[in-house]
Amino acid sequence: MLEAPRGTSRGPLPRIGVSLLAAATMIATLAAPSVASTKKWIVKGAGLGHGTGMSQYGANGFARHGFTYPAILAHYYTGTTLGTTASQTVHVLLRPHRPTVSFRGATSACGAGLKPTNTYVAKRKGAGVRLTTKKGVRVASCGGLLSATGAPAVEMIGKGSYTGALEVRPSSVPGKVNAVNAVELEDYVKGVVPKESPASWPAEALKAQAVAARSYAISNPVHGNGFDQYDDTRSQVYGGASAENAKTNAAVDATRLQVVMYGGKVAQTYFFSTSGGHTENNEFSSLGFGGTPIPYLRGVDDPYEAEAGSSYSHWRRKFSLRRMNSALGGLVRGKLRNIIVIQRGSSPRIVHANLVGTRGTTTVTGPELRDALGLPDTWAFFRKSGGSKAATARRYGFPALPW
Repeated sequence: MLEAPRGTSRGPLPRIGVSLLAAATMIATLAAPSVASTKKWIVKGAGLGHGTGMSQYGANGFARHGFTYPAILAHYYTGTTLGTTASQTVHVLLRPHRPTVSFRGATSACGAGLKPTNTYVAKRKGAGVRLTTKKGVRVASCGGLLSATGAPAVEMIGKGSYTGALEVRPSSVPGKVNAVNAVELEDYVKGVVPKESPASWPAEALKAQAVAARSYAISNPVHGNGFDQYDDTRSQVYGGASAENAKTNAAVDATRLQVVMYGGKVAQTYFFSTSGGHTENNEFSSLGFGGTPIPYLRGVDDPYEAEAGSSYSHWRRKFSLRRMNSALGGLVRGKLRNIIVIQRGSSPRIVHANLVGTRGTTTVTGPELRDALGLPDTWAFFRKSGGSKAATARRYGFPALPW
């Protein structure tokens, strides 16, 4: 099984153009001990991701305990109900600012009939787009939009196959174009679910993921240049027709056009990998720190996540004194003496902490501390090794955690 679902979704942060698998690798690298020392900082924590909304591993745990997807969604999105939406087209940015876009499998584009076995090239021509053969022979001038369609899908060379239309538009960079997939909502969700939750998971967890992904796409457009979703964790990870799987497709079909509703509107169904046992209020999480509290994005208990297989349910990191001072850099006045958490959220996630340095104290947010140290989550406790465990526990507020 994968260590974590491939996405952490998703918030409006420019975060995040990497998958959770890539993020997990980066985190492990950054947090590895570097220099042998008799004294180290020990960090014990839990969770992976921003902590708000649905925990994907938690949903897996609920499903394994017999809960249905409506119950799973109602648990993570407080006070919400299920509703339905109309079919619509989603525009997903596949590649921005490219000199050319090559594709095959199309039967028509720019009013010209195409051979699906042939490869064609779209490139910038003045303020518009020109379509040529692979050898550069002009096929058509497409104006400000090239839209290539074909059945069952159009293959973008080097990227994947996509249902709907492959659109190529002039980008904001001179001489470059953007490649966008204009795809029907249900086909979009079919390209998201297998990239966000392993197909081996229980059907009810996959259904919950399908409804959350559909709701998120509707409630969180990015209003880009000809697109409303990214194909990575800035929105949701989307693999198009190439990513589809029979089991995840069945979950999408079983929940067709269903969305999470609150107050008559489609809810912002943020989701992420691993909660560590409790999710967090949106205003205290790294997703939207300091923002307006959202009634349905409240921290809730996540009782079955620990048995669902995430290696980030609990984690431990060690830092040499030198590495800790280097990582915290300009956040500390002088050299670090202590880290004192002064506020935690509805879970033990850090909201604010004082960094006590040799030249004074600074207050940082939990997300700032997490990012500086490359931690998986803001759910963290700190202590400095050396001396008796009881003394360091009293001094640094380090709890007797079971991991």
